[in-house]
Amino acid sequence: MSKQDDIKLLRINYLRGPNIWTYRAVLEVWLDLGSLEDCPSHLLPGFNDRLLALLPALGEHHCGVGERGGFLQRLQEGTWAGHVLEHVVIELLNLADMPTGFGQTRSTSRRGVYRMVFRARDEQVARSALAEGHRLLMAAIHPAPLQPYGQAEVQAAVATIRAQVDDCYLGPSTASIVVAATARGIPHIRLNDGNLVQLGYGASQRRIWTAETDLTSAIAEGIAHDKDLTKSLLATCGVPVPEGVIVSSPDEAWDAAQDIGLPVVVKPSDGNHGRGVSLDLNTQEEVHAAFKVAEPEGTEVIVERYVRGHEHRLLVVGGRVVAAARGEVALITGDGQHTVRQLIDTQLNTDPRRGAGEDFPLGLIDTALDAAIVLELQRQGFTPDGIPAAGREVVVQRNGNVAVDCTDEVHPEVDYIVSLAARIVGLDVAGIDVVAQDISRPLHAQGGAIVEVNAGPGLLMHLKPAEGTPRPVGRAICEHLFPLPTETNEAIHHGQPSLSGRIPVVGIAGSTGTTCVARLVAWLLHLSGRYTGLACRDGLFLDQRHVETSDCTHWEAGQRLLINRAVQAAVCENGADTILRTGLAYDRCQIGVVTDLGGASGLAEFDITEDDQMFKVMRSQVDVVLPGGAAVLNATHARVADMGALCDGEVIFYSASPDAAAMSAHRSKNGRALFVRQDQVVLATGDTESFLPALGKLTPWRNRNAYRKMTEETLLAAVGAAWALGIPLDLIGAGIEAFNVNAAQASESAKTPAGRAD
Repeated sequence: MSKQDDIKLLRINYLRGPNIWTYRAVLEVWLDLGSLEDCPSHLLPGFNDRLLALLPALGEHHCGVGERGGFLQRLQEGTWAGHVLEHVVIELLNLADMPTGFGQTRSTSRRGVYRMVFRARDEQVARSALAEGHRLLMAAIHPAPLQPYGQAEVQAAVATIRAQVDDCYLGPSTASIVVAATARGIPHIRLNDGNLVQLGYGASQRRIWTAETDLTSAIAEGIAHDKDLTKSLLATCGVPVPEGVIVSSPDEAWDAAQDIGLPVVVKPSDGNHGRGVSLDLNTQEEVHAAFKVAEPEGTEVIVERYVRGHEHRLLVVGGRVVAAARGEVALITGDGQHTVRQLIDTQLNTDPRRGAGEDFPLGLIDTALDAAIVLELQRQGFTPDGIPAAGREVVVQRNGNVAVDCTDEVHPEVDYIVSLAARIVGLDVAGIDVVAQDISRPLHAQGGAIVEVNAGPGLLMHLKPAEGTPRPVGRAICEHLFPLPTETNEAIHHGQPSLSGRIPVVGIAGSTGTTCVARLVAWLLHLSGRYTGLACRDGLFLDQRHVETSDCTHWEAGQRLLINRAVQAAVCENGADTILRTGLAYDRCQIGVVTDLGGASGLAEFDITEDDQMFKVMRSQVDVVLPGGAAVLNATHARVADMGALCDGEVIFYSASPDAAAMSAHRSKNGRALFVRQDQVVLATGDTESFLPALGKLTPWRNRNAYRKMTEETLLAAVGAAWALGIPLDLIGAGIEAFNVNAAQASESAKTPAGRAD
């Protein structure tokens, strides 16, 4: 087969929110197989064997068969190259330590053209995996003897993807908090390319940056950054700390050491990660040398009493210790043949717990980069190039190797003292460094002390300890920000939105009247006392203030509302093109409204040409309704009414006619419904009916709003959404009477964008 038969990548869309494929973000790729459409896998000589030789784990993929080896069965029976590419990309992501279990490939109305999607937590990582997967697949289809593609090339592809993962994904500390929030159903939005993440929406949000939260005060962080000030405050409150003094020269350091009493510690006043710290110094030469090591690592140098014992890191979250880890002294044993540098590489750096990345609990030891290690060696009579005698133990590093879990050993008095230290400094999340012989005994009884209080502590030592039990510290921070329900807290017990990180979000999908529905719902939320954000075809509104005049039925506009700390409720109008192009702006919503299934005529670029195809698109709005929420559906359209079976929450039907087929069956099950009778809005729950109060006959209202194309069904949809939100009925009626939109903003007379048919 000739090279011109390569698969063409026609179009790539990153769907950031819930979409027609799944609740999660995916990369959607439009493929043109060309002549490969006539050559499924079993008709390509040797292809299956070559592919499995490159990626043996493909034989484990379940595929649509639903069992192990299912994809292998499909290969042998014959499947098309687009489907194969899906599995190749997924397997490369698996090999890059980013497991991706979701993928689909579907044909389009054009022969040989397919839509392939796969789960994509990050767009750039997904694009990198797609490019590498495409290259691998074409190499398996077209083997090139002069440029063979083998395991070395596979490993290079995986390394490329993994490098992209390292560049683009959250660090392990931040990720652990986000994972815990996701498990609680708390949404998150990444606010930058780093580790600044918003948990929750609008006014109910919290923010984290690694292990710092928006409850961490700048004053507390500043205190923690100043080690001398921290010790002074702790000592004043009776917390045991080693006495120390700031010095400005090697001679001052030695004078201070003599006053304090040997041995001493010399360290930078505001360093971190143990850099520039020298321990157990006993001579003038050692103190002078340690000063020179510490000086470049901070703004000032501290000399303090050396506390004998093991180094410990205790993590305090919300006033309580949630994890503890103990440090190890890094040692090498001489063999009479190899240098210290070589022994470090063979005996210490080969430890699988050590590495250069964030995923390793222990760091690599490099004598060329750490002057404190060189000083430690010199104190024992060695240099990095010295050769220790056989059997001679050499201390390489006394601190910075904290990775042995000891949470269950912490004495209650130690817990109290450490938690007190965090409160004194003012940190809600703190890493407290403690030196003690035995963490299971009170500090005062053994001469132990707190030597540092750290803001924004790393969590990896607790998440992936070198020894011991991993601790759910991400969950502890999440629960600190969003407390769990308790019997003693009535507000929490009743699930206030702020404690789940959510605000009321109303999504409105359809092709007719949706802007008017959105405007009405936002107005009623505003009257109920909530600061309401609205993104619709008329623009972007914040508490009825018109801040953007362009069409805002897109993902970016919705995100602007959800990021805004002032927004207590959000209303988003969603056209079919929004769902197909970017996905919904929110992960879940309290209310989902679907008015109709029209608009297919403007969606040819998405291979949608008939209204019957719109069911799959518009159901996305119903799929994301929360269990405690409601779908408000137009019962006049049978297919729209059918979406009720897909809703995780309540279903409320509306129709201008009380005789709609779905309405009767729904009410027989005590369901809620709205309709018009005697020229008034009727609210029904099962057999119980009542007129909407504070709103009279509809004829005058209909005449006043004729220029807006405000139909009875538009009104009913808005009333249904407000009813589902729990807005008082008399306020709904009065609010509708008072509602007014400038004639210039009559959206239904505006130019109709793609995917809309008003």
